[in-house]
Amino acid sequence: MKKLLLLLIGLCFHLPGIACVTCNKQIQETIFDSTFYPNLVTMLSAFIVLGLLVALLAFVSTRRHRLQVAANPSGNILNPVPLTSAATVLGIGLGGFIDGIVLHQILQWHEMLSNKLPPTTLVTKSVNMFWDGIFHAFTLLVVGVGIVLLWRLLFRKDISRSGNLLAGGILLGWGLFNIVEGIIDHHLLKLHNVREITENTAAWNYGFLGLSLLLIIAGLALTGRERKVESLG
Repeated sequence: MKKLLLLLIGLCFHLPGIACVTCNKQIQETIFDSTFYPNLVTMLSAFIVLGLLVALLAFVSTRRHRLQVAANPSGNILNPVPLTSAATVLGIGLGGFIDGIVLHQILQWHEMLSNKLPPTTLVTKSVNMFWDGIFHAFTLLVVGVGIVLLWRLLFRKDISRSGNLLAGGILLGWGLFNIVEGIIDHHLLKLHNVREITENTAAWNYGFLGLSLLLIIAGLALTGRERKVESLG
């Protein structure tokens, strides 16, 4: 009851000893300082880059499909691009959730700003948790977009509905997320490392990129195999 009372009081008053954004003035001042908007733009930038990559891949794949249809006018070649694109968007969001849930929360190897603002105090831990939440909000939005894109495919009859395209697209999106987020946050801006408490953070950062490349290769292999089967059919 005492803890519950303190939390309820904290909703209305500033309590420095409570790690709460709405009740701890020091945490509020640290979050909403001059770095707030730069941090917000930084986290959004990775998703903007990913959106442009998906649009580019969809454009190239659509053009390739049209050339394939033109070369085989008598064939009934279903379009693999819509499902692959929707699955890739969904994979980007799921990849973000996997990163946040496993590395940020379960293992706690790093947090969003843990290289620039080490979570060694009540305030810095709470600030990092806030930005982890903003990151998860963006990934939730991406997953929502992916679900809508998949739902819209229910009304189309000219597309391929292969499980290989779904699985391959998700792996491709997951790998793309890791690559873009890793390059921007780990290497360029150095907001955090894959694993902060280690003597060789670079090895973990590059290992993360290597694993991401394997995901992309696996995703491309699955989607490419399905396209090959359809062209033969």
